[in-house]
Amino acid sequence: MATHNYKAGIGSVGSYQVSGVPWITGSGADGIATNTEDKISFPTVAKSVMVMLHDGDNDNLHVHFNSSGSNGNVYDGNHYFILKDNRDSITFNVKCKEIYISNPPVSNGGSGVSSGYIVVAELTGIDNNEMFNLTGSGLTTIDGT
Repeated sequence: MATHNYKAGIGSVGSYQVSGVPWITGSGADGIATNTEDKISFPTVAKSVMVMLHDGDNDNLHVHFNSSGSNGNVYDGNHYFILKDNRDSITFNVKCKEIYISNPPVSNGGSGVSSGYIVVAELTGIDNNEMFNLTGSGLTTIDGT
């Protein structure tokens, strides 16, 4: 008799219906410097991600799904969310394997000071290799292109 070793895949509905495994990280005591970007890679596919600005007021951290240094048009296409005041937060109920947090230069709306952040994610049991890259309309394109 054949045995089957089933595992959760990217389309496994049950993986997103149950509570996720908690995962927490942050920028550390010094925060993230101006004109710097941090890539947060999750150990498995996340089903929900919360990012909170801490350790600062009138800062401007940007949260996005692609690197601002890539050809992803993050700034030109307005494909980011701004955390401006201390304890501002955003929760994304999306599947993803990574996010980016940037402290942009003053020319792109940055504050010119280091800012701290906390990331809390709900992880699934789905391997990162199963997750596709998040690109396309609303993520890496400029309207009309």
